[in-house]
Amino acid sequence: MVQRFANFAVKKKAHLKYIFILIFILNSLSVFCQETKLPERIISIAEELASDESDPEAVGAYIERLHDLAENPVRLNSSDENEISRLFFLSDFQVKILADYVHSFGRIITLYEVANIPGFDKETAEIMFPFVTLETKISMGPDSARWRNVSVTNFHFKSGNKDTTSLGPPWKMLSKYKFSVGAFAGGLTVEKDPGEKLLSGNPPLPDFLSANLAYTGKGVIRRIIAGDFSARFGLGTNLNTGIRTGLSLSSSGYMSARDEIIPYTSTDENNFFRGVAADLSLKNLGLCLFYSKNLSDATLGSSTGDSNNYIENLYTSGLHNTSSLLVKKDVISDQTYGVNLSYNFNNIKVGLIWSENRFSLAVNPSGNDPKDNFEFKGDRNDLYSIYYNSLIKRILLYGEFSSNGYSGSAFVQGLSFRPSDRITFNFLLRNYSACYVSFHGKGPGSGSTTGNERGILGNFSFEAAKHLFITGGCDIQQFPWLRYRCSAPSYGLKQEVRARYLPTEKMAFEASFNYRSVMLDSSENTGIPKQMEVVSKSFKATFRYIVNENLTLGSRFDYKISDPSSSKGMLLLQDINYRFRHLPISIWFRYCIFKSDSWDSRLYTYENDMLYSFSIPALSGEGSRSYLMIKSDIGKKAELRVKYGMTSLIESRENITENRELKVQVRLEF
Repeated sequence: MVQRFANFAVKKKAHLKYIFILIFILNSLSVFCQETKLPERIISIAEELASDESDPEAVGAYIERLHDLAENPVRLNSSDENEISRLFFLSDFQVKILADYVHSFGRIITLYEVANIPGFDKETAEIMFPFVTLETKISMGPDSARWRNVSVTNFHFKSGNKDTTSLGPPWKMLSKYKFSVGAFAGGLTVEKDPGEKLLSGNPPLPDFLSANLAYTGKGVIRRIIAGDFSARFGLGTNLNTGIRTGLSLSSSGYMSARDEIIPYTSTDENNFFRGVAADLSLKNLGLCLFYSKNLSDATLGSSTGDSNNYIENLYTSGLHNTSSLLVKKDVISDQTYGVNLSYNFNNIKVGLIWSENRFSLAVNPSGNDPKDNFEFKGDRNDLYSIYYNSLIKRILLYGEFSSNGYSGSAFVQGLSFRPSDRITFNFLLRNYSACYVSFHGKGPGSGSTTGNERGILGNFSFEAAKHLFITGGCDIQQFPWLRYRCSAPSYGLKQEVRARYLPTEKMAFEASFNYRSVMLDSSENTGIPKQMEVVSKSFKATFRYIVNENLTLGSRFDYKISDPSSSKGMLLLQDINYRFRHLPISIWFRYCIFKSDSWDSRLYTYENDMLYSFSIPALSGEGSRSYLMIKSDIGKKAELRVKYGMTSLIESRENITENRELKVQVRLEF
């Protein structure tokens, strides 16, 4: 494989010549200001989510929430747990510690003070920096009553996309508009996927159109939302249409329990609510009420042969670029309503949730596949849940139990223990019966659905020495019934250890080893599929160096091997992030070469991208991936971003295919 890398480098020597020229030019120019970057640990979690094919929308929700935090930073000195919990990557333990610290010792003067608070360290504080402010409250001066508007429009063009069956043009468009004035805020989202018509229907409307209006208060009424919204309560086994309550082996904050209703600004076209929601609070009592009636996509069937009278399955991709896919669009109504009641005692919070989901037609799976034995049937699903979390000195306990009548249940129990300020242990036990169904729930687990899974996870975070942080974890999974790509009960195993060394504020080293094992159907046999264990082992090393306040260099090496195919993958990349001193221009540049024997050993790398967008391509085969993104500030109220990316794949010695993409974004603030 090393020889193949050498051959590829020779073929691409012309590209390398221009890279060295660019590096020389950049280092010879003066620059100023510093571009806010996503911390490395957050990027690692985003890549981990992207590699989980069962929930691709999780990455978009994750990155979008970070952009929202950057625009509307958390008021750290508010001492309000609900406000601090907007930092969703913190654990409940850390949220409580921060609130208690401000209550007991007063305002936090500098952000570096956070690193010395029990339960925090330099690494965690570094992650928080781009998303917090030390202001104690929102200013209610003349500026707060000013009408503020922000609009962002993206266009995405990709070469080689010439499908003649598509109904519309091949480019993708996303446009978002937000406004705020005093306690009121609202927004509008419009999206067109590649191949879809921009306007269709009667009256003609964009393929996806979403809008909301929200009021945020400080008294009994904490928030009211009309239009499209997301909701999450407890650990998410009952309701969670926001960011996924996933499991990360190196980040304990992903297991925390949160109650929230927020305006919906993402582009998942089916998993959101459309109606009205209210979040009320009276001292220690919290009450959330919500009602939604939304149109959803589905594949319909008929028992009479004349008209469609039942749902065969729900269609969730949101793509409507052919006539057959357009037939599935908005064909059923999804009515959901419920209530969440919570109470804060001294050291314990307890909550109760009831929700009901009704479809306009009954769900009736074909039943030809054995895995359909535990699929939902009918037109109504009632869910009941109870959850709690309790902080007892250095131990945080939290859990949730949910049931959809007598047919299925979900149970989650977690523990976070901090014996000293330098080490934290976390454990999470989960048990989802095969017949437990929640159409809008996503509890802690390895998949995108809440059901058919048992498991136990443990991880730790340890400040081993000054500037040296070590994290690791293990997740043991069992699937009691059939699942996607596996026609028998199965098991899985994930293990990871990660070391991060921060000798100075300008330099960071990180290395990680990841082990994954999962059971899948073998494609080598005919008839009843046999299962085989697929094991992947990967190693990643990164280095980031801030040359000065405006020039950052980053390097990365990945190696992966997958068995039983013995497929290997390797990746090398170089990043350059730069901002000019006397010009309002920033540049992101990457050059990456990769070699993968098959799809099993594919590698994922996070790329800087447009605001409210993400790019984590899966690199497979042999070739290179490079991109150049330029951001230009146009006055004080406008911003233009242009990204040009190219992926070159070596099909043979004489044949190299190149796929190009162009993204353009315009952001206006007025």
